[in-house]
Amino acid sequence: MELRVLRYFLAVAREETISGAAESLHVTQPTLSRQLMELEEQLGKKLFIRGSRRVTLTDEGAFLRKRAQEIVDLADRTEADFKASDEIVGGDVYIGGGETDAMRIIAQVVGRMRRDYSHIRVHLFSGNADDVTERLDKGLLDFGILIEPGDITKYDYIRLPATDTWGLLMRRDSVLAALPDIKAENLLEIPLLCSRQSLVRNELSGWFGSDSDKLNVVMTYNLIYNAAIMVQEGIGYALCLDKLVNTTGDSALCFRPLSPRLEAQLYVVWKKHPAFSRASEIFLKQLQAFLTENDGE
Repeated sequence: MELRVLRYFLAVAREETISGAAESLHVTQPTLSRQLMELEEQLGKKLFIRGSRRVTLTDEGAFLRKRAQEIVDLADRTEADFKASDEIVGGDVYIGGGETDAMRIIAQVVGRMRRDYSHIRVHLFSGNADDVTERLDKGLLDFGILIEPGDITKYDYIRLPATDTWGLLMRRDSVLAALPDIKAENLLEIPLLCSRQSLVRNELSGWFGSDSDKLNVVMTYNLIYNAAIMVQEGIGYALCLDKLVNTTGDSALCFRPLSPRLEAQLYVVWKKHPAFSRASEIFLKQLQAFLTENDGE
């Protein structure tokens, strides 16, 4: 498969019409149609369902769209790294992570780096540990911020001087809101929203104990923002980390920590033996210097 043809394919998937894609690519419709037909022949799969007004992706087409976007993104990153000027320190750093208040540390490092190297751009990707490690392994991210109990053994890493606290997000008018903290017995029979990450669910089950199968999990979530809306609308209570949802002032929500306390350590990870760009090397050095200077604070 040629990179050019993958770009053609992605344009059609985005525009949902051959004419619209051809216009955006500055090629003729017959040329574009022929390239797509040849791609389908090469793969031996039908990629599009061609309707009277628009084209839609088949299941195989949707799979290729994800892979093609990853390939094109990686190719563009590689080309940009080679084109970076030796005289002006610039380039791109790609960082992925879950929702955590420890991202403030990364923000401080980026701010400091940008003061010294204003031509370096940082791209953030938000997702759970599975999303981040998948992109990290494929070379689409330079660094990932992982929250325990994510698997860090196959990466090089730096432990961040911060922890996140597990607890229960709820409406302020909830009966449990009157408690200073949440014990295992408080979770029985109430409707729960829980992270869909299996490792996280296993850790919470370990904290809960032998009766964890009695938990009434009515919904799972990936990132907490939409889950918080469900909590606010009375769907249930969300097991989550602290400081990710605004519970101050006039907020209808509040957070109570688990008891005994359950905390999660955070790590910045990267692939072993990485082929870092100059920009990524600078970010790592800035991070190491920042943590050394703030050690013990």
